[in-house]
Amino acid sequence: MSYEFDMNEALERIKAGAQIEGKDGVLAPLIKQLTEAALEAELESHLSQDIRNRKNGKSSKTVKSTAGSFELEVPRDRNGTFEPQIVKKHQRTLSDRIEQKILSLYAMGNSYTQIAEHIQEIYGVEFSAATISQITDKIVPMLQEWRQRPLEAIYPFVWLDAIHYKVKEEGRYLSKAVYTILGIRLDGKKEVLGLYLSESEGANFWLQVLTDLNNRGVEDILIASVDGLKGFPEAIGAIFPKTEVQLCVVHQIRNSLRYVASKHKKEFAKDLKPVYQAVSKEAAQAGLDRLEEKWGSKYPIVLRSWRNKWENLSNYFKYPTDIRRIVYTTNIIESVHRQFRKLTKTKGAFPNENSLLKLLYLGIENAQKKWTMPIQNWSLTLSQLAIFFEGRLDDALDL
Repeated sequence: MSYEFDMNEALERIKAGAQIEGKDGVLAPLIKQLTEAALEAELESHLSQDIRNRKNGKSSKTVKSTAGSFELEVPRDRNGTFEPQIVKKHQRTLSDRIEQKILSLYAMGNSYTQIAEHIQEIYGVEFSAATISQITDKIVPMLQEWRQRPLEAIYPFVWLDAIHYKVKEEGRYLSKAVYTILGIRLDGKKEVLGLYLSESEGANFWLQVLTDLNNRGVEDILIASVDGLKGFPEAIGAIFPKTEVQLCVVHQIRNSLRYVASKHKKEFAKDLKPVYQAVSKEAAQAGLDRLEEKWGSKYPIVLRSWRNKWENLSNYFKYPTDIRRIVYTTNIIESVHRQFRKLTKTKGAFPNENSLLKLLYLGIENAQKKWTMPIQNWSLTLSQLAIFFEGRLDDALDL
C-alpha cells in the first residue's frame, strides 16, 4: 500500500542519525511516492487516448534504487496496453547510477561476488550474480556494434596476436585463442580493429577475418606484422595482395630457444643477435650462414625454421630505423593484452564466449582512452612510407 512521505518525520530521523540513502534510508519513501505519482500520471495520459479503457488495479514489484529498495505499486489498465516508461515492465533498478557503478566495477575486473559486496556496502542494496550478469549483458549489443563498425580505407601498419582463455562449450572447458587486430591509422594513432575467437586456425579462418576487415571498409594495408600463424600470409595475399607480411622476429627467437638445450641457450642467443640486429639483409644472411655452420648439426629444426620463413622474417631490413622499430615485432599489441590480463587475472575460465568478449571489449575501451597521441616520429615515418609504397598513400594524403 502507498503511503505519504512525512517530511518532519524524515528530518527527525536524519537528526537521530538515520541514513539518507541505502538500506532503510530516509529517502526511499519519498522516491517511492514520487515514482508512483509519476506512474499514475503516465497512466492517466495513456487512458485519455482511449476513452473505453479503464484503470485496473495495481501490481507490486521490488525496485532497487540508490536510496534503497522498496515495493513499488504499478498501476494497470483493463486493456493491458499501458507500457510505463519511467519504470518499465521488467525494470527492477530505478536508477542508472547503480547500473553504471556495476559496469564500472565489472570493467575493473571485479567478480560478480565482489561487485555484489561493493554495491551492498555503498547502497545497501542486494544484487544476485544473475542480476549482475543481466546488467553486464547490456554491453553485448555495444560489443556487436563495435565489431561491425566501419573501418578506415587504409592502415599503414596492422599487427595480429593471440591470447588464450578457457571457455565452456558443450559442458567442457576448452582453450580458445582470441586474436586481437591492432592498426595504426593515417593520423598515427592506434586502433583495435577487431576481436576474433578462433574455432580452428588455418588459412580458412584467416580468410574469414580478413574478409571481415575488407567488408568493413579496409581497402589496403601496407605492412602486416604477425607471429608466424599458419596460413595467415596466404590469406593476406588473397584479400590484400599488395600487403607486405612481416613475421614477428621476437616470436621467432622465443620459439627457436624453446628447442635449444639449456646449457646452449645463452651462447645460441648471443650467436643469433648478428642475424636479427644486422644493418642489412645481406649482413643478416651472412650471420644466418655462420649460425648454421656452428649449430646446424645440433639444432637442424631451428635453422630450417629460419630458412623456411626467411622471406617474411627479413622484410624489415629494407626500411630505415623508425619503420624497422615498428614492424619487426608484435610487441606493440602487448599494451592491449596487458589490459586483458589485468581484467581477467581472477577468472579461471568463462561460462561462454560472450562473457569473455564483453570483458575484453571493456579492456579495449580502457586502453584506447590512453591512445590520444600519434606514435613516435609519425610524420617522418609517414613520409618514408609514401616513398616506399609509391602511389598507395597519394589519395589519402592528397599528394
